[in-house]
Amino acid sequence: SVILKVTLPERADFYREFVDHPRVIRVLALSGGYTRAQATTLLARNHGVIASFSRALTEGLSTAQSPAQFNAVLDEAINAIATASRT
Repeated sequence: SVILKVTLPERADFYREFVDHPRVIRVLALSGGYTRAQATTLLARNHGVIASFSRALTEGLSTAQSPAQFNAVLDEAINAIATASRT
């Protein structure tokens, strides 16, 4: 059994054969150089693939933000990435 960590494809369901393979536990996609909005849009088109988006997760976060602002931006990122991963 394997877990694959792959580049986020622009073509919908590009890794479908891997997702459906009985020996593949999970397929994770890296956000690449995409913005969070672009990455979540592409991820949502790739059913069964989940996010491995550390860079996209921290997009928009700053030490200059108040704790409330920081938490709001982080919550928004988590929700967007989690929603895209549920396809």
